[in-house]
Amino acid sequence: MRTIKGPGIFLAQFAGDAAPFNSLANIAAWAADLGFKGVQIPSWDARLFNLRLAAESRDYAQEVTGTLATHGLAVTELSTHLQGQLVAVHPAYDAQFDGFADPSVRGDPAARQVWAVEQMRLAARASANLGLAGHATFSGALAWPYLYPWPQRPSGLVEEAFAELARRWRPILDAFDDAGVDVCFELHPGEDLHDGATFERFLDAVGQHRRANILFDPSHFVLQQLDYLAFIDIYHERIRAFHVKDAEFRPNGRSGVYGGYQNWIDRPGRFRSLGDGQVDFKAVFSKMAAYDYPNWAVLEWECALKHPEDGAREGARFIQDHIIRVTERAFDDFADAGGDTALNRRLLGL
Repeated sequence: MRTIKGPGIFLAQFAGDAAPFNSLANIAAWAADLGFKGVQIPSWDARLFNLRLAAESRDYAQEVTGTLATHGLAVTELSTHLQGQLVAVHPAYDAQFDGFADPSVRGDPAARQVWAVEQMRLAARASANLGLAGHATFSGALAWPYLYPWPQRPSGLVEEAFAELARRWRPILDAFDDAGVDVCFELHPGEDLHDGATFERFLDAVGQHRRANILFDPSHFVLQQLDYLAFIDIYHERIRAFHVKDAEFRPNGRSGVYGGYQNWIDRPGRFRSLGDGQVDFKAVFSKMAAYDYPNWAVLEWECALKHPEDGAREGARFIQDHIIRVTERAFDDFADAGGDTALNRRLLGL
């Protein structure tokens, strides 16, 4: 077993135009002061990171790692959640997702998709230059508008959606394989990969590709009412990234899982800061340790109530307190009486 690395923090929800959130050096100093040891970098945020330069220049990649090392930090993963989303977009969401793309390709879904794929290829090379083992992203979605089967879905619709999703992602997965980096899909409502069943369907469609893996975030499973502990039992071999995020689900007489189009604060299912929700993190960290999860525990702050800076400060300590320093020996080794084949046979009456 290995001790989980952490605590880390995903910087996407904290980056801004004002110090200390406006540059990698400044935000690194802030994160380190809170007790974080790693940062997950949003690759689209030019205030913090230049994705193309990191892919093309090892010197720049070393500059990034050096800036972080000055503050005792490491890169946990790069994130392409926004670009990954654009690999597959149903036309119903074109206008909403256009803002995720470079201005040069907005209003042109075909060009936007080509741009997104190139971004993913850059992320593979940048991750390799940074010496990273995994990469965090979204799958995008073609079938999401047809989630609830009413009217009845035409035969073969879902199968074709996943076949197309696989056609788009297979070359990207191959590029990450060439770079020696795992693609860790965050299973998230709004994505075609949002639970275990959809991940399995995708895995089948990409031929069980070894680089198709999972970013585990139990909060999304609380909101779906999926057993997140059993999920670890089933999929632990594919879990290669970990967002530590809390959530609660309190259904009432007016709304449930679907939320009634309400704002986050009024929804029965909503994200909370660490320790304020319902996720059993003691059990989560225990299972991750028992299954030898090899990478980072990364705070993702999304809370309908608490200020993000308070969530970050409390979250660093929360994760540190939940990381289990794994034992190197069994608790009863002191009572080991030794043994050999002859003794074992005698004890068995043989």
